[in-house]
Amino acid sequence: MRGKAEVLMGKNTTIRKVIKDFLKKNEGHPIEQLLAYMVGNVGLVFTNGELPKIRDAIIGNKVPAPARVGAVSPVDVFVEPGPTGCDPGQTAWFQALNIPTKINKGQIEMISRVHLIHEGAKVGDSQAALLQKLNIKPFSYGLVVQNVYDNGSIFDPAVLDIDESSLLAKFFGGVSTFAAASLGLGLPNKATLVHSINDAFKSLIAVALGTDFKFPRAKKFEDFLANPGAFASAAPAAAGGAGPAAAKVEEKKEEEPEEEVGGAGGLFGDDEDW
Repeated sequence: MRGKAEVLMGKNTTIRKVIKDFLKKNEGHPIEQLLAYMVGNVGLVFTNGELPKIRDAIIGNKVPAPARVGAVSPVDVFVEPGPTGCDPGQTAWFQALNIPTKINKGQIEMISRVHLIHEGAKVGDSQAALLQKLNIKPFSYGLVVQNVYDNGSIFDPAVLDIDESSLLAKFFGGVSTFAAASLGLGLPNKATLVHSINDAFKSLIAVALGTDFKFPRAKKFEDFLANPGAFASAAPAAAGGAGPAAAKVEEKKEEEPEEEVGGAGGLFGDDEDW
């Protein structure tokens, strides 16, 4: 993160004193909120860059660490089967841990996967020694982002995962819900305007098809009812490779009486709306 952020690690008492001295000259400054979080093994990362990228860089850098005796395991530790590189004289280590082994080509070989240490359990002497012999470092050290401070606001780092697309999706989902509720209650507003116009247009089309009242926009639907086969044959021609099927559909529709084609032939969704 060189050039992008600065990591500050120090004694909490010293950091708190520096903040308090700053607040004496700048009373009411929002940085006062950080005092409550300067507890435990914590540090500060200062940056003017993009917070999600800085967060990813912080949690992406980890250092492998060996299992030390008495340490609490943060994860489950497994030892995979295969050659161990240990000579046959060291089988006592494996027998003490009830690990099934065999001698192959002059070295000890594990014959099954072993769940050596459970998460939350303390590391024992034999377990630590075995992992050291196998040169396995099951743990890791790294920084964990606990909180984010930005312009006086402190929030959970999970907020950084929210991008523009997810915000837009949530916004439009809320607009759709609001529009549905408004339509159900009969409350006209900007969210229902498009739906109201569409519903009015559907009603006008239904009137035009059932009476002598005509207007230019209804001609397309009248043509469809007068000759539905022309519309059915156009779709397969655009898709390609479906000529025989289109002919069958067209021939079948010509045999059916026009009165069986409901509404506008499904051009505006379900026929129940008509």
